[in-house]
Amino acid sequence: MGYFPNPIAKKLMQQKTFNIGVVVPEFVNAFFPEVIIGIQQVLIKKGYQVLIMQSNESYQTELSNVHTLVENMVDGLIISLSRETSNIDFYKSLIDQGYPIVFFNRYNDTLPASKVIFDDAKWSFFATEHLILSGRKKIFHLSAYQHLQLAKNRIKGYKMAMDKYRIAYRPDWIIETGLMMEEGEQMAKKILKSDNIPDGLSCANDMVALGAMRGLKEMGIRIPEDIAVTGFTESPFAPLVDPPLTSVLQPTHEMGEIAAKLLLRHIENEIAQPETVILNGILNIRKSSHI
Repeated sequence: MGYFPNPIAKKLMQQKTFNIGVVVPEFVNAFFPEVIIGIQQVLIKKGYQVLIMQSNESYQTELSNVHTLVENMVDGLIISLSRETSNIDFYKSLIDQGYPIVFFNRYNDTLPASKVIFDDAKWSFFATEHLILSGRKKIFHLSAYQHLQLAKNRIKGYKMAMDKYRIAYRPDWIIETGLMMEEGEQMAKKILKSDNIPDGLSCANDMVALGAMRGLKEMGIRIPEDIAVTGFTESPFAPLVDPPLTSVLQPTHEMGEIAAKLLLRHIENEIAQPETVILNGILNIRKSSHI
């Protein structure tokens, strides 16, 4: 008869839009697209559409994205906070209203919301321990922006390893660097121009590590003979650079799947209280840190 159901009318009758909003800080690194693939695979099978927005590491853009998604009546949100986000009042008000939200990777630990996170402290410990067991004694940690919870946890893991092996590190061995390749390169060159040269670099993520390696090479430093380097997040570039980069593999796809399943349980009122899921990883050891 040429009749097609009106999807808008159908959604109004069910009092659901079957749309889910996802907000991420950036698409430069492979990490967030890989998580989104996991999210989509779960939600699409359940009949949901996924609306993806990115904040470009801006709090104002993130807030605008979330407002837009809420005003368009998405059934729930999956969010990873931008590096600028410190004001969480709007998120608190949404949570107080019972709005389903799940945070992943980057979160604020004061928010009473479900979250899917990586055991950053544990695996930062293992990465730093690997450098120590490889004979390194003066290891610097190039950290992410230190107000981020993941940065705090990775610094914690670095300190735990240094303490375990009784290496008396100094506060200036922990250097706030950022998350981008250019920041890692600039910091490596700055360190080499000082009279305080390490024999190992434990980096906040692969982009910082790759940038640092580029800076070290340009300054004539041999990797790993002079300075060993480890990264974090296992980017697609880690095994391809010269020398291949030692990195911590995070289960990005699994993180997305679990975040989506958690959100669905909140939407369907299967769980009322926040839940935290902590994921494990693998340390892939390559020639950037091991001769």
